[in-house]
Amino acid sequence: MSIGPWEILWIVCGVATLLAGVMATRGKRWLYLGRWAVGILFLVGGATFNFITLVFGEGYDGFADDAHFGWVTDAWGSIVAPHQGVWIGLLIAFEAIVGLLVLSGGRRTQLGYVFVIAFYSALWVFGWFTTVWAALMIPVMVLLLRAERRATSPATPAAEVEAKSTAGVGS
Repeated sequence: MSIGPWEILWIVCGVATLLAGVMATRGKRWLYLGRWAVGILFLVGGATFNFITLVFGEGYDGFADDAHFGWVTDAWGSIVAPHQGVWIGLLIAFEAIVGLLVLSGGRRTQLGYVFVIAFYSALWVFGWFTTVWAALMIPVMVLLLRAERRATSPATPAAEVEAKSTAGVGS
């Protein structure tokens, strides 16, 4: 198996996402790294890759061949494969919108992360590679979402007072 530019992009974005998720509570630069890694992964590694594959590639007939359940393979073969233009077109639109949401910051980033978590939650059924990817990425996406929520929600005065009053306890 050779590693091409798409695989390199996916690996780099995946590693950056993992690192950003683990470090997200340590500062905004990690949040920005997470946004860029996930946004680029969905815009370039997802939407652009799928567009190129749809237009110039061999197609998606065998994508679900390694699925964990026969019904997934059967459904893919009878619903998606014969109408790839429609279904993969919708996938491309979804990935592009999610990528733009994630890159845009604030609550839109949070919404994008919710969509990423939902997408990865559905992706695992397509085989062991996607299962491992989802198992790694879903917790990291939850960490990024949580850090984004904390970064955009102002601290309440009561929470600030409590934090100041307990800061000296036990020191």
